[in-house]
Amino acid sequence: MPISSRRNFLKTTAASVFTVAVSSSITGCTNSLINKPLSHTEFNHGVASGDPLSNALIIWTRATSSQSTALVTLAWEVALDPQFKNIIRKGQEQTDASRDYTIKIDVQGLLPNTQYFYRFIGANTTSPIGRAKTLPIENVEQVKMVVVSCSNYPAGYFNAYTDAATQKDLDVVLHLGDYIYEYPMGGYATENAEKINRKLADDNSGEIITLNDYRKRYAIYRTDKGLQALHAAAPFIAIWDDHEITNDTYKAGAENHSPDEGDFYKRRAAAIQAYYEWLPIRPPMGEQNPHIYRTFNFGNLISLHMLDTRVIARDKQLLYSNYQSAETKQLDITRFMSDLNNPQRQLLGNTQLAWLTNAIKNSNAKWQVLGQQVLMTKVWLPIEVFSQSERKKTAQILEELVSIKNAVLDNKAVTRQQLARINTLMPYNLDAWDGYPSEREALYKSVAALNKKLVVLAGDTHNAWQGTLKNKKGENVGVEFATPSVTSPGMEHYLALNPQQAKQMADSLSLLINDLDYCELSHRGYMLLTITNNQITTDWRYVDNIQSPTYNLINQHQSIYKG
Repeated sequence: MPISSRRNFLKTTAASVFTVAVSSSITGCTNSLINKPLSHTEFNHGVASGDPLSNALIIWTRATSSQSTALVTLAWEVALDPQFKNIIRKGQEQTDASRDYTIKIDVQGLLPNTQYFYRFIGANTTSPIGRAKTLPIENVEQVKMVVVSCSNYPAGYFNAYTDAATQKDLDVVLHLGDYIYEYPMGGYATENAEKINRKLADDNSGEIITLNDYRKRYAIYRTDKGLQALHAAAPFIAIWDDHEITNDTYKAGAENHSPDEGDFYKRRAAAIQAYYEWLPIRPPMGEQNPHIYRTFNFGNLISLHMLDTRVIARDKQLLYSNYQSAETKQLDITRFMSDLNNPQRQLLGNTQLAWLTNAIKNSNAKWQVLGQQVLMTKVWLPIEVFSQSERKKTAQILEELVSIKNAVLDNKAVTRQQLARINTLMPYNLDAWDGYPSEREALYKSVAALNKKLVVLAGDTHNAWQGTLKNKKGENVGVEFATPSVTSPGMEHYLALNPQQAKQMADSLSLLINDLDYCELSHRGYMLLTITNNQITTDWRYVDNIQSPTYNLINQHQSIYKG
C-alpha cells in the first residue's frame, strides 16, 4: 500500500502521561493512599511482572469494575512466600480510564536473585498470585528462560504459553514480539476462529487503528488462560515486533497502513501507548518515547540486550516485485543487488548500534545475547525455489536440487548448469536481516573487534530455526536460535504442506542453505534455554494442537552450544 511520510512521532504522541508508581520503602505505600477505601473490582486479565533488575520488579494488573467510577483504588502486596506470611512490601495505588484501568508498580529495594510472590486486592476480591524473581549480581551457575513470539488469538489457543508456565525454576520469559495482531475478523489466520470459539469481540472485530481499538485487542488476548498462567509464572522481558502496530512496520509507515486509515504516526503512538499500558515494562526513556532497547545483566553469566528492529530506524523493506519487468517478469538482479547492499540501509540505526556496541564492550558476562525480532542468519535459497509460483512443483525442484548438492558433497561429477542451479541464490525474506546486509556486517565487525561472539534469539518467522552467524569472509561470529510461533501459521501453511512434506522440506533447506543447521516447519511451540557458563542448551518444545486447550508435546529437539 502507498505510504506517506508524516510529521514527527513525538508531535503526535498522546498527551496523557502514564504513571508507574514507585515503591522503595519497607511498607511501600505509594502516593500516600494507604487506608483509602478499596474499590469493588475483578481481575479478569490476571497479573504480570516484568523487567526484573537485581533490586526491582514491575508488577502489573488491570481492574475490571462493574461500578461506574472515575478512580479505582487497589492494594498490593509482595511477599517471600505464596501464603503471604512474610510480606516485605505493600501499598495502595489508583488507576483510571487514562491508563485503561491498568496498574504498574515498580517495586524497588529488593534482594538480588530472590523469588517473590505478589498479588492485588480489591474491596471484594483478590487477584491470582504471581511469582517473580530478581536478577543476580554475582556469580550465577544457571539461568533458565522461555522464549516465545507470534501469538495470534483467532488462530488458536495459546497452549505453548500453558506448557511453558509449567517449567520449574523459571527465571524469565523473553517475548520477542507479535504479542497481538492487528487484523480484522476475516483477515489473516481467522478462518477457524468461530469454529474453535476464538472469534474476536464484535466491538473489536475490525482492523485496529485507534487507541481504544488497541486497548480492546489486548483485553481480548489477556483472557487466554495460558497467557495468564505464563505471566503469573515468571517475569517477562518483552519487545514489540510489527503486529503490535501493523504488518511490516518500518520507521515511516507499514505495509498494512494506507492513507485512508489516517496518520501513521498517530496510529503508531496509539499502539505504543496501549503496549506500555498492558505490558509489565519499564520503558528506558519514558512511557511517551518509542525507544525500547535496553540491557539486562544476569550476574557475570549473561548480558541480554533487547533490540528494536522495527520502529525507530528501520528503512522500508525492499520488494522483489519492484524489480520485476512488467512484461517479462524477469528480475533486474543488478539493480536489486545494488539497492540491497546500499550501506545507508538501516535496521537498528546508528544510535542503537553504537549503544549496543558500547554495552557489549562494557560487559564482563560470558554470553552476549541479543533478544530481537527477525532472523539474522543468512537464509539464501536457490532462485528456482524462491521464484517458484506453482506450489506443486516446489517439492520436485527441491528434490532435484538436493540431489545435486549431495552429489557435490560426495565429490561426484556435476555439470556447470547443475552447479549454477544450487549456487544461484537470493535472500528468502527481505523483512529480516537479509534485507539489510550492510548493517548486519557492521554489527559483526563491531562484535569481532571486541573479541566476542553473539548468541541471537529471534521470532517473527513462525517456524523454528538454528543458524550459524557468519560474516562476508565466512568467519563464525555466533549462533542464532529462533522460536516457533505460539499460534500463527508458518511455512507449512503458506506452501500447503502436509507434515511429511514439511519434514522433507525442512531437511532440504538444512542442506541447501549453507548457514542453516536446523529448522522445523510444521508445529507451534516455544524455546526453553538453559544457560550455564559452559554451554547453552536449547530445547524446542512443540504442541500437537492449538484448536482446543487440550494438547500433547511432540517432536522435541535439543541443541547444545558451547561457544
